[in-house]
Parts: sequence; structure tokens; C-alpha cells
Amino acid sequence: MQPCETLNSLMKAGATDEEKLVSIVMPCLNEAETLATCIRKALSAIAEAGVTGEVIVADNGSTDGSQQIASAEGARLVPVAARGYGAALLGGIEAASGTYILMADADDSYKFEHLARFLDSLQQGADLVMGNRFKGNIEPNAMPFLHRYLGNPILSWLGRLFFRTPVGDFHCGIRAFSKNAIKSLNLRTTGMEFASEMVVKASLMGLNIAEVPTTLSPDGRSRPPHLRTWRDGWRHFRFLLLYSPRWLFLYPGAILSLIGLAATIWLFPKERSIGSLHFDVGTLAYALASLLIGFHTCAFAVSAKIFGISEGLLPPDPRFDKWFKYLTLEMGVFLGSLLFAVGFADAIYSLWHWAQMDFGPLSPSSSVRLSLPAAVAMMLGIETILTSFFLSLLGMRRR
Repeated sequence: MQPCETLNSLMKAGATDEEKLVSIVMPCLNEAETLATCIRKALSAIAEAGVTGEVIVADNGSTDGSQQIASAEGARLVPVAARGYGAALLGGIEAASGTYILMADADDSYKFEHLARFLDSLQQGADLVMGNRFKGNIEPNAMPFLHRYLGNPILSWLGRLFFRTPVGDFHCGIRAFSKNAIKSLNLRTTGMEFASEMVVKASLMGLNIAEVPTTLSPDGRSRPPHLRTWRDGWRHFRFLLLYSPRWLFLYPGAILSLIGLAATIWLFPKERSIGSLHFDVGTLAYALASLLIGFHTCAFAVSAKIFGISEGLLPPDPRFDKWFKYLTLEMGVFLGSLLFAVGFADAIYSLWHWAQMDFGPLSPSSSVRLSLPAAVAMMLGIETILTSFFLSLLGMRRR
């Protein structure tokens, strides 16, 4: 069984029958130093807010006595079998009995007393409320320099660019949400990129996202944090790219295709010069390669988009569906056949041109200028036909 198949497969304990307004969920892996403090602060925050609530410790296999501490301090212990930050949170979310859930790390770096501001925003209609440390306060030595001035700002900016989300602090570890809204997202990742997946899918699904300022303090542990700067930063960045085939494949592919097509049209009739620079069949070969690679990349982007929607990784896109009312299998086969026919006609013309020379030696420039575009046009035609059939198969699954 894959660890991301269902929430239920990630946990060993079920939810209680008594529904509460809020559940505070803490992922835990060997947090004995700070866990008791966090539980006390969380319980105090619930009491100060004057709401019904519970504290859940989603334990991920601690070996330092964290389980006993959680039970002794009045938290509900939820053992989670699958390892990983996301897995622990998924197990805790499934076990929670609260209408709303606030998640925060168990390292004493976040202010549980900010619970009320998160609940206020949720009760005003937000589905997901993100803490924003940059609008609140980052205490001295609470965030490494690279995280504060490079990693978080860049990844948050990319998230806003790719997914048009209003979130200014993509990776804040304290956030609150409606349990029903988050479960509808079918979250799957089990590692640190879970934090990005939640925001990305909430944005793509059109959930109401809000932000409140919060504070980050130095954590109270004597050991290094579980987060690894470069490894986990790359995992977050990779996740953002994989969930945005437009930026990863479609836009670069379209740019390559346009550059290659323009250069091919320019160089096809004859060699060209710009000042002292001379461009001939060598440049034409690279232009055709750019066109071919760009076309491959665009075809893959469309395939990835349809596959993502079919598998529930991406939400349905009405604009995408509208295009496919016109870009049918028959249209793709027609366009591919037309491209192949153009290339084949060029190849026949090349052969006729060679016959006029009694099949003798040809100048490399004239022969390559005719034969290479012919070969590329035929390749593009065949790929268009095959891609049309493949997209049609994916479309059958969607229907």
C-alpha cells in the first residue's frame, strides 16, 4: 500500500465521538524537551479563547518518552505508523474531532496564544488561515539567515506567481483550517512538502485563504531541527514545479518553439548575415532542434496537465476543457498528417533537386537546407498524431 492512498492508512487511532470546535494538532518525533510546554500552552490558549477543544499529539515513532509526556499532560496521543512530517499531520487531522484544526510544531517556536486570531478568521468564512511571520515578528536567532532572506521569500514568491495565491509566508508552520475543507483537498504528500501541498491545492481548488500575523521564536530544543535546508528546500521547489506544468513545461516549450520557428523561417531560403556574423545551415540545425524540443515539451505539458486532473492531483480546469472541444483526436490527426505531408513534399523536392544534378555531389549548404527541415516536419507530424491518440486515451479516462 502506498503511504499516500488514504488518510486512514496513516494512523492507528480513530477520532473520538465528541465533536469540539477546535483541535490543536502537533506532529511529534522525539520532542520530549519541549512537548510538555507546548501542550500546556495549547490547553491554556483553548481555555483563554473560551471554546471547546482538544490537543492531539500525532506521534511518529518517538523513542524518547514523548508518548508518556503527551498522555500525562492531558493531550490525546495518536500514533502514526507512516513516517514523515506530512504523514504525522494527516494522521492527526483524521483523528481530530474539532470543526477547526490548528497545526503547529511541538518545538515551542510558535505562539499557541494566537489561537483566537486564527479562529476569528475561520469563523468569518476563511477555509485556510496561514500565519505570516514576516508580517508578525521573527525573534533573533529564530530563523536561519538563508531561510529568512532567501529560501522563504523566493519559494513564497514562486508560489504566488505559479498559483496566484495570496499567501506571503508559504512555509509558516502554524496555520488553521476547516477540517472538512482540508479533507476535500485529498492531500497526499508525507514529507516536509506537505506544507506546500496544502497551500497549492487550496489555491487551485478556490478555497478562501486568509493570513494573520504571528511570531516565530527560537525553538527550545538542544538538538538540531528535523528540517534540512537544502534537501527540504529542493523538495518544496520541486513540488511547486510539478504542480505547475505551465511554468515547468508549457511556457519554456512555447518560447523554444517560437524561437526555433522564427529562426527556421529566416534561414530556410538562404544564409543570412548580421554585421560580421554569418548564419547558415549550422544555425538552421540548432533552430530546428529548438523547434523540435519545444514541441516535445509543450506536448508533455498538456499530457501532464490531463494526467494530473485524471488522477485528482490537479483540479478540473474549465478553460482547458474548452480548448479540447476543438482540439479533438480528428483535428490532431489532420494537423499531424498535414505536417508530415509538407515534410514529405520537401523530401521529394530534395530528391528531384538531386536528380537534376545527375545524383552527383551536392553542396552541404543546399542539401542540408532542404533535407533537414523535411525530416523535422515529418517527425513533428508523426508526434502530433501520436500525441493526439495519447491525449484521447487520457480524455477517455476523464470522461
